[in-house]
Amino acid sequence: MTSVRSWAALASVGLAVSAATVATGTPASASPSSGRAALAGSLAAGAERSKHEGRVAGGTTVAFDLNLSLRNAAAATALVKAISTPGSAEYRHFLTQSQWIARFAPTQASVASAETWLTQQGFRIGAVPADRLFIPASGSAAQVERAFGTTLSTYKVSGKDLRLADSTLSIPTSIAGVVSGVVGVNQSVASNDLSVEAANAPAQTAAKPNQEPPPPAVFKNPQPCGGYFGQKIDTTDSASLYTPFTSPQPYDICGYKPAQLEGAYGLKSSIAAGNNGHGVSIAIVDAYDSPTLLSDAQQYFGLNGPSIPLPKSQFTNIKPASVGNEALCAASGWFDEQSLDVESSHSMAPGAHIIYVGAVDCLDNSLLAAVNTAITSGASVVSDSWGDTLGDLLVDAATKAAFDNTFLLADTTGVSVLFSSGDSGDNFADFGMTVPDYPPTSPLVTAVGGTSLEVGKGDSRLAEYGWSTAKQTLCEGTTTNCGTATKPLGTLNWQAGGGAGTSFTYLQPSYQAGVVPAALALRNQNLFGPTPLRVIPDISMDADASTGMLIGLTQTFPNGSVSYSQFKEGGTSLASPLLAGVIADADQAAGRSLGFLNPTLYHVDMTHADAFNDIVPAVNPNATAVIRVDFINTVNKLNGFVVSLRAIDYQGIETYCDGTGNCASRLVTVATAPGFDGMTGIGTVGPAFIKRMANA
Repeated sequence: MTSVRSWAALASVGLAVSAATVATGTPASASPSSGRAALAGSLAAGAERSKHEGRVAGGTTVAFDLNLSLRNAAAATALVKAISTPGSAEYRHFLTQSQWIARFAPTQASVASAETWLTQQGFRIGAVPADRLFIPASGSAAQVERAFGTTLSTYKVSGKDLRLADSTLSIPTSIAGVVSGVVGVNQSVASNDLSVEAANAPAQTAAKPNQEPPPPAVFKNPQPCGGYFGQKIDTTDSASLYTPFTSPQPYDICGYKPAQLEGAYGLKSSIAAGNNGHGVSIAIVDAYDSPTLLSDAQQYFGLNGPSIPLPKSQFTNIKPASVGNEALCAASGWFDEQSLDVESSHSMAPGAHIIYVGAVDCLDNSLLAAVNTAITSGASVVSDSWGDTLGDLLVDAATKAAFDNTFLLADTTGVSVLFSSGDSGDNFADFGMTVPDYPPTSPLVTAVGGTSLEVGKGDSRLAEYGWSTAKQTLCEGTTTNCGTATKPLGTLNWQAGGGAGTSFTYLQPSYQAGVVPAALALRNQNLFGPTPLRVIPDISMDADASTGMLIGLTQTFPNGSVSYSQFKEGGTSLASPLLAGVIADADQAAGRSLGFLNPTLYHVDMTHADAFNDIVPAVNPNATAVIRVDFINTVNKLNGFVVSLRAIDYQGIETYCDGTGNCASRLVTVATAPGFDGMTGIGTVGPAFIKRMANA
């Protein structure tokens, strides 16, 4: 990976992007092999290639995108800053897609020369998008090895068997000025935490290859749980069972409904008055395509929000041409994600049109194509509740460049792109590495972190803390309480929290200068010196599963039957579409798209305190917890219940164990503070958010 020090020249454009993006005019360097040029950034990080498992069989099908160089990428980057910075003469004077293509997209001649080479190598060529940013292609592993002058092997990466090139890819010098990189030869698997949960559930296998899997395994929330935060209190368990947490503690909620989230974020009256996203389109990008996505959402709102139905006329489904890699991607888990995204975004913007875009699978080349489709679909807001875990460090530079070029298109044409920041804090407890996810760290998108939102009676916002949750099992048994037990069954351990961290790839963008504390921006200075870097998240919304949203979808029951069912869900998978709905409302209020949000977000944060809720630590952390009751078998009481305490705003010990008995512990390093903090960014949507953003 290129050193940040070599990117200092980018500071002059004011908005830092990866070196690979800005260098798309000259991406390849001379290779010792006659007539060949190396593709810079095409070799995966050494950490990914540490556990070699063997060569890829020559007949294995490999799908990839051949990425083409932008014309004048530096000018496109500079234009993003001019268009998105309040006070600029060009502020919100967006280009049309056709204007962007005419100024910056690869030429038709470039496409033709690259297609000619691909055809000569025996590859099958797919449909090239109108913006000509990449050419989808596929062929055998043996063809890929010959064409790109490398070998392909399988490596064990974060528990998954992934295909990676063993050396830097190369191409003929005759097309070196045309091709900027390749996405898909090195496999990068994007995930949402809902699909991770599905991977641990009973397998849901498609009946035939390339067929959508059946609905995910059912999950049910048992009683007791509250209709609002604090409604039901655990008065049956011993106070000593909670030590050091104060007793009694409330039971967690059954799941917030649309009106509760609207009320807590101050939107109920404006939505009722008609500022509900009408005339705005929200695009949602996920992998796969649940065949009951719309009907499930319609049933959900019939039960939980009858005043805001989702008619068929308000929903467009752009289906993937096929599906694949179901086992690798925990495919059925993406169905939960789809329902969460549609139902939460519609809750916050019930007048907006929703465009669902399903990717073929969860690999980066498939998701890149889906993101491109969403950005060019006519939507003004695009929500992405997925990312590559540790991707800021491990995803190869060529892949980042391909995504960033697509984000350049979005930012200059007035499309707001949101990404959930992840559900594993800074990733230390899960992976032993303090590395944020990608694409959230791209300075060209808005990274949405998580909070724990307490909504009380009458849909009022009682409190909101940074999402950092620890779990302690109190007891297991046939009842929903622990009886006379005075000692918990398990220890308190960090469980989940909003994705956060300092980039290893991107310089600090100009909009974060003077806002992000130096302690965060310079966290990696032992590697790069006193160079401020990009920090995520930018903004946050409710995410903690203890304060999550009730969702509904078709699920598979233990007897094999499938039917609609409801349960509570959370994660920054919830935060991103919640914010997407709010942005759609703001677009309607402004009478136009807000476009790339970050420069305006940070500007408004510095000038209008009423636009955001500043998230700060709990006064008494031992008072911030809930008691949760779950079915042991996730479905019914046949196997009994597990009762646990979930600590909110947890700042204690977290531990990483590598699976061989080696463990390391430390205090949680992601925390809230007054002003910008490393857990929630600039905070959450405040009472004047829509007004201030629309009028900025």
